[in-house]
Amino acid sequence: MPGKDGTGPFGQGPVAGRGAGRRGQRGAIGAGSTGYCVCPKCGEKTMHAIGVPCTSVKCPKCGTSMIRGT
Repeated sequence: MPGKDGTGPFGQGPVAGRGAGRRGQRGAIGAGSTGYCVCPKCGEKTMHAIGVPCTSVKCPKCGTSMIRGT
């Protein structure tokens, strides 16, 4: 891009190169705001709290770190 303005070579329109179709897409980083945290040891389920990773929550029954469930 000679002018570095996104118009492509010699100002002939937009460039459709690498990653052009990826803008605005979000990866599956988080599992969302709904669901449960599940204890892998005893199976206890608790509601997932928004902004709190399940791995930082301890099971209320046995104290084991919980994991994300569906």
